[in-house]
Amino acid sequence: MFVSTHPSRDATLEKEVALIVQCGRQIESEELAQIRETVETFWRLSQWELAQTVCEHLGWHTASGGNKVDACLKLLKRLEAQGRIRLPAKRDSGRKSGKQPIASHRIQPQEPVVGKLSDIGPIRLRVVQGKADKALFNEYLSRYHYLGDKKPFGCYLRYFVEGAGTLLGCMLFSGAAKALIKRDQWIGWSTNERLRNLGFVVNNGRYLIFPWVKVRYLASCALGKAIRELGRHWQERWGYRPVLLETFVDPHYFDGTCYRAANFRYLGMTRGMGLIRQGQSYATSPKKIFVYPLADNFRQVLCSGEG
Repeated sequence: MFVSTHPSRDATLEKEVALIVQCGRQIESEELAQIRETVETFWRLSQWELAQTVCEHLGWHTASGGNKVDACLKLLKRLEAQGRIRLPAKRDSGRKSGKQPIASHRIQPQEPVVGKLSDIGPIRLRVVQGKADKALFNEYLSRYHYLGDKKPFGCYLRYFVEGAGTLLGCMLFSGAAKALIKRDQWIGWSTNERLRNLGFVVNNGRYLIFPWVKVRYLASCALGKAIRELGRHWQERWGYRPVLLETFVDPHYFDGTCYRAANFRYLGMTRGMGLIRQGQSYATSPKKIFVYPLADNFRQVLCSGEG
């Protein structure tokens, strides 16, 4: 157990720690003491396992009920940098590095699908489940989407768009952008509210209608079905309902017509700056920002002080 030889210095640190806010959570002196005790008691655990343990002890959870491990890891490293704790040496996580899927015969161009919506029958969205379907989904994105495959983080859902007895496209919904000036101003939430409630915003990070599919209004029709069905599917998978959809459209490639037709609201352009980390920054091309509220009280939920 940690025994201080500098009581006055520790008292100062305990007062200062109340000012530490990590992902919308204020860390109080009692919680700091608990974090220290956990780190010292379970020093044989990896940093990831320590973060899981601290989350359990503090009751620090995401909107879906899972542990806020990434936020906790950042907090632990921040406290170590300030000399308040000492973490165990970082270990090899053993996770496999991401690799682009190898294209197979399954995703070769098919016979053209043309006509009107009424010609191809009802459009449906099928949640992608199982290893084989996930691999197929990733192959399609890797080959036919201009941005390629994307490994989702946090909570996510993959959909196949189906109709006429065949696959017509893919949709990926996952975590929202962490900070976005025009979106955040439009919502009206504070920084702490954003950090607490960001999980209730879902990003349509990939949308692909296969290039051999030429059916007018199909893209906006499928988006409309996603608007109606995503909340229920998300609830079934992750245990809570999102209240806002967002997406970005690169004007060099698309105008965002299908999002406008599905009644998404255009908020303006991004600044073209990627997420800035310490010692790192990068530029991206400005994108159009579109949003769609999934609940009438979305601002009440997103601007809530309850996390």
